[in-house]
Amino acid sequence: MQASNVLKLIADTREKLRKSEQKVADFVLAQPSDVIHMRIVDLASEANVSEPTVVRFCRALNYDGFQDFKLTLAQALASNSAFEQFSMNRKDTVLEFKQKIFDSMIGNLMSTREQLDDSALEEAIAALARAGRVEFYGFGASAPVCTDAQHKFYRLMIASAAHSDPHMQTISAVTLRDGDVVVAVSQTGRTKDLLHTVKLARDTGATVITICPANTPLSELATIPIHVDVEEDKDLNTLMSSRVVHLVVIDVLAVGVAMRRGPKLVDHLKTIKRSLRNLRQTDKRLLMRREFGDD
Repeated sequence: MQASNVLKLIADTREKLRKSEQKVADFVLAQPSDVIHMRIVDLASEANVSEPTVVRFCRALNYDGFQDFKLTLAQALASNSAFEQFSMNRKDTVLEFKQKIFDSMIGNLMSTREQLDDSALEEAIAALARAGRVEFYGFGASAPVCTDAQHKFYRLMIASAAHSDPHMQTISAVTLRDGDVVVAVSQTGRTKDLLHTVKLARDTGATVITICPANTPLSELATIPIHVDVEEDKDLNTLMSSRVVHLVVIDVLAVGVAMRRGPKLVDHLKTIKRSLRNLRQTDKRLLMRREFGDD
């Protein structure tokens, strides 16, 4: 299990814990690397609780006890150490910040892969595969994700469009019908204009798939929520990892739809590929080898 998954489990469960157990949760979330070297008496002392409280905390997370919890946390931290979220330093060389960006991106992709709900993906793929029309809504960094999604689904013989303008989203939303699908993409899940258009889409009877963080206003409006929780260095003001993760989730949905649509769609995609050849510059040497049979 990834470290981020263990810590996310604690964060998600925190409000359901007793107040004394929340003290343990807060300490673990703040200093996970220290906890793996502690005895139960040490953690109890640092969190200002009793040892039985630590045990109850571990069992509330479905661990047999403190040793079981500590072992899982240690394994997760060890496996995830190379892919921690990065922060920029002005003294970083190109080599250093290149490494940080790639490692962070890999870590977020691996974490998201483990977090994604397979049943939600299956439900979303089924809705998309039978949809008469699919509309993609997103603002800011999510807008190019929607454009890419529209391109992929158009190739799958699905009437699709991408909208990043609030007026066009509104027009789109009120013209949807039962059986149509909206895919709303957001890194925050809190954009007011997007919430407005998604509510309009829901009123028409359309299915709404959201790709956004859990426990946000947008995810709560979804017919089918796909939760993507990516932590980023907000000082960069560039939502790099979330954009890439959203693109990969779109790829998963597109491949799922293609597989559901079967052999006829594969033949259609081959036809598209052949038709696009004339738009590409061809290597003259390759043409000569083909013409004279010199392979």
